[in-house]
Amino acid sequence: MRALTTRSQRPRTTVADPAAVVAANRLLGQPAPSAPDRVWVGDITYLPLVGGRWCYLATWRDACSRRVVGWHLADQMPTELVLSALEQALTLRQPAPGLIIHADRGSQYTSHACRQRIAEAGALASYSRPGNPYDNAQAEAGWSTLKTELLPAGTAFANLQEARLEVAHYLDTYFNLDRRHSALGYCSPHQFEQNLLNPLP
Repeated sequence: MRALTTRSQRPRTTVADPAAVVAANRLLGQPAPSAPDRVWVGDITYLPLVGGRWCYLATWRDACSRRVVGWHLADQMPTELVLSALEQALTLRQPAPGLIIHADRGSQYTSHACRQRIAEAGALASYSRPGNPYDNAQAEAGWSTLKTELLPAGTAFANLQEARLEVAHYLDTYFNLDRRHSALGYCSPHQFEQNLLNPLP
């Protein structure tokens, strides 16, 4: 005999707005960026809280160095979630005009407020093609690693405050400064950027 159990419901983080005005995918056919702050990619994932609740993490990653340049965590995922992460990134990095900011067609990213802030920053919006899950693969690639390293199997954060503290330490200290990435020649994002700024003779 065995008990019948139901699968835990996982929230959807991408809900497209069919009426939204979006830009093309500006990354198609383009070489990978050779310097930081040329392309940022964004995405949202969910993290479990005790009691079957969820919180939502939005990040912007630099496509060259893999560095998380901005993030925000909340118990809901309105447009403000991605805007707060974007504002952090713009403030810390001060990118030059022409930066490409790429995301999927989720309603948070295609909202008027998000598109307006991207334009105000002198950046160019870019969106995945409809029904093409691979277009935003780079932004999504780090989620399984983050969840595996941050949350052992079957565990959850006690509350939103604990989740914020743990995510802040993981992203700002460990992931960006210390964690080595095979795609970066086994350098951390920070070290990779330093190597680009100060190449060996």
